Amino acid sequence: MSGEKKKVIALIHHDFEDLELWYPILRLREEGVQVDVVGEKAKEQYIGKYGVPAYSDYSFGEVDSDQYDGILVPGGWAPDKLRRFPEVLEMIKKMDEAQKPIGQICHAGWVLISAKILNGKKVTSTPGIRDDMENAGAIWFDVPVIVDGHIVSSRRPPDLPEYMKAYIDVLGK
Repeated sequence: MSGEKKKVIALIHHDFEDLELWYPILRLREEGVQVDVVGEKAKEQYIGKYGVPAYSDYSFGEVDSDQYDGILVPGGWAPDKLRRFPEVLEMIKKMDEAQKPIGQICHAGWVLISAKILNGKKVTSTPGIRDDMENAGAIWFDVPVIVDGHIVSSRRPPDLPEYMKAYIDVLGK
Protein backbone atom coordinates (compact mmCIF):
# COMPACT_ATOMS: atom_id res chain seq x y z
CA MET A 1 0.00 0.00 0.00
CA SER A 2 1.34 3.41 -0.87
CA GLY A 3 0.70 7.02 -0.02
CA GLU A 4 -0.29 8.57 3.26
CA LYS A 5 -0.70 6.53 6.41
CA LYS A 6 -4.10 4.88 6.54
CA LYS A 7 -6.23 4.48 9.66
CA VAL A 8 -8.84 1.77 10.19
CA ILE A 9 -11.32 1.07 12.98
CA ALA A 10 -11.62 -2.55 14.14
CA LEU A 11 -14.84 -2.92 16.10
CA ILE A 12 -14.87 -5.26 19.09
CA HIS A 13 -17.22 -6.73 21.65
CA HIS A 14 -17.24 -9.92 23.71
CA ASP A 15 -17.44 -13.24 21.87
CA PHE A 16 -15.77 -11.95 18.70
CA GLU A 17 -14.42 -14.70 16.44
CA ASP A 18 -10.76 -14.68 17.44
CA LEU A 19 -9.22 -15.16 13.99
CA GLU A 20 -11.67 -12.78 12.33
CA LEU A 21 -10.51 -9.98 14.61
CA TRP A 22 -6.80 -10.70 14.90
CA TYR A 23 -5.90 -11.80 11.37
CA PRO A 24 -7.20 -8.57 9.76
CA ILE A 25 -5.59 -6.39 12.43
CA LEU A 26 -2.21 -8.05 12.00
CA ARG A 27 -2.36 -8.06 8.19
CA LEU A 28 -3.22 -4.36 8.09
CA ARG A 29 -0.49 -3.50 10.57
CA GLU A 30 1.97 -5.41 8.37
CA GLU A 31 0.91 -3.04 5.57
CA GLY A 32 1.67 -0.01 7.77
CA VAL A 33 -1.98 0.75 8.53
CA GLN A 34 -2.84 2.17 11.96
CA VAL A 35 -5.61 -0.03 13.35
CA ASP A 36 -7.51 1.24 16.38
CA VAL A 37 -9.60 -1.30 18.27
CA VAL A 38 -12.87 0.35 19.27
CA GLY A 39 -15.36 -1.10 21.77
CA GLU A 40 -18.13 -0.14 24.12
CA LYS A 41 -15.53 1.01 26.66
CA ALA A 42 -11.96 2.25 26.20
CA LYS A 43 -9.06 0.20 27.58
CA GLU A 44 -11.44 -2.70 28.21
CA GLN A 45 -10.52 -6.37 27.87
CA TYR A 46 -12.79 -8.31 25.52
CA ILE A 47 -12.62 -12.09 25.24
CA GLY A 48 -13.07 -13.93 21.97
CA LYS A 49 -15.14 -17.08 21.43
CA TYR A 50 -12.02 -19.22 21.92
CA GLY A 51 -10.64 -17.28 24.86
CA VAL A 52 -8.17 -14.97 23.13
CA PRO A 53 -8.26 -11.53 24.77
CA ALA A 54 -8.06 -8.17 23.05
CA TYR A 55 -8.11 -4.66 24.49
CA SER A 56 -9.96 -1.69 23.06
CA ASP A 57 -7.98 1.46 22.39
CA TYR A 58 -11.05 3.69 22.38
CA SER A 59 -14.78 3.63 23.12
CA PHE A 60 -17.40 4.10 20.41
CA GLY A 61 -18.04 7.65 21.57
CA GLU A 62 -14.37 8.64 21.49
CA VAL A 63 -13.76 8.11 17.79
CA ASP A 64 -14.74 10.26 14.84
CA SER A 65 -15.19 7.95 11.88
CA ASP A 66 -14.49 10.90 9.56
CA GLN A 67 -10.86 10.64 10.72
CA TYR A 68 -10.57 7.03 9.49
CA ASP A 69 -10.11 5.45 6.07
CA GLY A 70 -12.05 2.24 6.73
CA ILE A 71 -13.75 -0.03 9.24
CA LEU A 72 -13.73 -3.75 10.02
CA VAL A 73 -16.48 -5.76 11.68
CA PRO A 74 -15.45 -9.18 13.03
CA GLY A 75 -17.73 -12.18 13.16
CA GLY A 76 -18.59 -14.46 16.01
CA TRP A 77 -21.39 -13.41 18.34
CA ALA A 78 -20.00 -9.88 18.78
CA PRO A 79 -22.00 -8.48 15.82
CA ASP A 80 -25.26 -9.25 17.58
CA LYS A 81 -24.06 -7.03 20.43
CA LEU A 82 -22.40 -4.37 18.25
CA ARG A 83 -25.55 -3.68 16.23
CA ARG A 84 -27.37 -2.59 19.38
CA PHE A 85 -25.21 0.55 19.74
CA PRO A 86 -26.44 3.63 17.83
CA GLU A 87 -22.83 4.89 17.69
CA VAL A 88 -21.75 1.75 15.81
CA LEU A 89 -24.59 2.01 13.31
CA GLU A 90 -23.78 5.69 12.79
CA MET A 91 -20.12 4.83 12.10
CA ILE A 92 -21.16 2.23 9.52
CA LYS A 93 -23.62 4.62 7.87
CA LYS A 94 -21.02 7.41 7.67
CA MET A 95 -18.42 5.05 6.20
CA ASP A 96 -21.00 3.90 3.66
CA GLU A 97 -22.00 7.45 2.70
CA ALA A 98 -18.32 8.37 2.27
CA GLN A 99 -17.71 5.17 0.26
CA LYS A 100 -14.91 4.14 2.64
CA PRO A 101 -14.00 0.44 2.87
CA ILE A 102 -16.27 -1.59 5.14
CA GLY A 103 -15.07 -5.12 5.88
CA GLN A 104 -17.50 -7.71 7.17
CA ILE A 105 -16.95 -11.41 7.75
CA CYS A 106 -19.12 -14.26 8.99
CA HIS A 107 -21.93 -12.89 11.22
CA ALA A 108 -20.71 -9.28 10.82
CA GLY A 109 -23.39 -8.78 8.19
CA TRP A 110 -25.85 -8.33 11.06
CA VAL A 111 -24.27 -4.93 11.80
CA LEU A 112 -24.61 -3.80 8.18
CA ILE A 113 -28.21 -5.08 8.13
CA SER A 114 -29.04 -3.00 11.21
CA ALA A 115 -27.36 0.02 9.60
CA LYS A 116 -29.67 -0.54 6.61
CA ILE A 117 -26.95 -0.28 3.96
CA LEU A 118 -27.22 -3.65 2.17
CA ASN A 119 -30.19 -3.15 -0.15
CA GLY A 120 -29.05 -4.12 -3.66
CA LYS A 121 -25.49 -4.93 -2.55
CA LYS A 122 -23.69 -8.14 -3.54
CA VAL A 123 -22.36 -9.88 -0.43
CA THR A 124 -21.36 -13.11 1.20
CA SER A 125 -21.40 -14.20 4.84
CA THR A 126 -21.63 -17.34 6.88
CA PRO A 127 -24.47 -19.33 5.30
CA GLY A 128 -26.28 -19.20 8.66
CA ILE A 129 -27.31 -15.57 8.07
CA ARG A 130 -28.01 -15.83 4.35
CA ASP A 131 -31.75 -15.33 4.90
CA ASP A 132 -31.07 -12.27 7.08
CA MET A 133 -28.85 -10.77 4.36
CA GLU A 134 -31.36 -11.45 1.60
CA ASN A 135 -34.27 -10.14 3.70
CA ALA A 136 -32.26 -6.91 4.06
CA GLY A 137 -32.19 -6.66 0.26
CA ALA A 138 -28.68 -7.99 -0.34
CA ILE A 139 -27.78 -10.32 -3.20
CA TRP A 140 -26.01 -13.23 -1.49
CA PHE A 141 -23.32 -15.52 -2.94
CA ASP A 142 -21.59 -18.55 -1.41
CA VAL A 143 -18.01 -17.58 -2.35
CA PRO A 144 -14.92 -16.73 -0.25
CA VAL A 145 -15.05 -12.97 -0.83
CA ILE A 146 -17.22 -10.40 -2.59
CA VAL A 147 -16.26 -6.81 -3.33
CA ASP A 148 -19.17 -4.54 -4.17
CA GLY A 149 -17.71 -1.06 -4.40
CA HIS A 150 -16.42 -0.23 -0.93
CA ILE A 151 -18.05 -3.19 0.86
CA VAL A 152 -15.84 -6.25 1.22
CA SER A 153 -17.50 -9.36 2.62
CA SER A 154 -16.33 -12.85 3.44
CA ARG A 155 -17.71 -16.10 4.88
CA ARG A 156 -15.46 -17.58 7.57
CA PRO A 157 -11.87 -18.03 8.85
CA PRO A 158 -10.60 -20.23 5.97
CA ASP A 159 -11.41 -17.31 3.63
CA LEU A 160 -9.32 -14.78 5.58
CA PRO A 161 -6.38 -14.62 3.11
CA GLU A 162 -8.68 -13.77 0.19
CA TYR A 163 -10.74 -11.41 2.36
CA MET A 164 -7.75 -9.41 3.50
CA LYS A 165 -6.18 -9.25 0.05
CA ALA A 166 -9.45 -7.79 -1.25
CA TYR A 167 -9.83 -5.39 1.69
CA ILE A 168 -6.25 -4.13 1.35
CA ASP A 169 -6.79 -3.60 -2.40
CA VAL A 170 -9.94 -1.54 -1.75
CA LEU A 171 -8.28 0.41 1.07
CA GLY A 172 -5.34 1.23 -1.20
CA LYS A 173 -7.53 2.84 -3.87
